[in-house]
Amino acid sequence: MRIAINTRLLLKNRLEGIGWFTYETLKRITQNHPEHEFFFIFDRAYNPDFVFGKNVTPIVAWPPARHPLLFVYWFEITIPHILRKIKADAFISPDAYLSLRTKTPTLLVIHDLNFEHYPEYIPQPARFHYKWFTPKFAHRADRIATVSQYSKSDIVEQYDVSPQKIDVVYNGANSLYQPIEEQVKIRIKEQFTQGHDYFIFIGALNPRKNLANLFTAFNAFKTKNQSSGMKLLVVGEKMYWSDDIKASYEKMDHKSDVIFTGRLEPETLVKVMGSASALTYPSVFEGFGIPIIEAFSAEIPVITSNTTAMPEVAGEAALLVDPMDIDSIVEAMEKIAFDKALVQQLIQKGIKQRTHFSWDITALNLWNTFEKMMKINTISVD
Repeated sequence: MRIAINTRLLLKNRLEGIGWFTYETLKRITQNHPEHEFFFIFDRAYNPDFVFGKNVTPIVAWPPARHPLLFVYWFEITIPHILRKIKADAFISPDAYLSLRTKTPTLLVIHDLNFEHYPEYIPQPARFHYKWFTPKFAHRADRIATVSQYSKSDIVEQYDVSPQKIDVVYNGANSLYQPIEEQVKIRIKEQFTQGHDYFIFIGALNPRKNLANLFTAFNAFKTKNQSSGMKLLVVGEKMYWSDDIKASYEKMDHKSDVIFTGRLEPETLVKVMGSASALTYPSVFEGFGIPIIEAFSAEIPVITSNTTAMPEVAGEAALLVDPMDIDSIVEAMEKIAFDKALVQQLIQKGIKQRTHFSWDITALNLWNTFEKMMKINTISVD
């Protein structure tokens, strides 16, 4: 088969959640299926590292699609033209966009519908685009993959899509995440937190990640525990540094204990994660929450939310908090800081929970979904 794939989010040193999903699954699928031809469609110059084998042909398609108007042009004009030109048998789009102007069998991956629940966290042009096009995409897709049972139920309920059309393919975690040796931990703490223990947050710095409440909770934790040298390390780019986040940070009495690293290279991030006292991830909405699994792989405890997909991913291996309840977050921080027996229990549960998630399993399940789509389409044609 000749399989075209939207790879516009494969960006060197700039992979986010969907980018990692694309990278990890396509690397395995293309290498496991040399009998097929794969056409990777980029919207800008690509890095050769993303051409995973001789059966992968890269295509650069104008224009760079990074604005809602350009999204429409790229997917509704450029993509149909390319699919016709290469005579594609199928199209896979891992970032929730597809073309409404092609009849090519299409597998769509929808990771979550956060914009339906928290539209105020999305800039207006993108918000309008998501809310207008995503339900159309969901109905046009021949098959849909998503990353949690929560997201599957959400797609069914929001867009009245048949659950029989949707398969769950859980995310995995980067294999770089592993336990860190004590000497490395000491060196990392000296480098980032003047030798102090720290909680870590990893992710894009936007309101959906609940940084405002995280700052307020950490400030309350420090106020209640004056002798604690604990720091809060915030790793990620400021995507939407909202007024609420800024106000929460500015009100902190202990803002000097919050350290912003910006984006870190994967090799450094692994060490920084594994040296933390705990991952603090009280997001208000997640379709999955990859940092939770990465923390389990690094063998550190996790504090995360009791909402959306996070309990599904964390199981019994994390402290679940109400992300809107500051006291709930503070209590979890105190348990991590002062209950060493509980910390060890959480780490052991995380080791067990992480076995349910791997990129090998994700890639296999995504390919099974693709084959299911092609079989159904073959039957329909016949």
